[in-house]
Amino acid sequence: MAERVEQEEIFSQVLRAGRRTYFFDVRATKADDYYLTVTESKKFTHDDGTFHYQKHKIYLYKEDFTDFHEMLKKATDYIINEKGR
Repeated sequence: MAERVEQEEIFSQVLRAGRRTYFFDVRATKADDYYLTVTESKKFTHDDGTFHYQKHKIYLYKEDFTDFHEMLKKATDYIINEKGR
């Protein structure tokens, strides 16, 4: 099985939100096209004081940007309309 090699970030932003950190990284494909990875990293502390991070990542390609953006906006607008900021 081929191992996926992460490309170096071309552009990166970090959002720290309590125990969670979100990374928004623009990377390049082998064909030099760009895509976005969104990574959620959450810190867990064990009883003995040690900790580990659990990470979840999605890959978003530009052909999906418009639909993804629209769905995200509809979902966040719904939450704000129902529960407020």
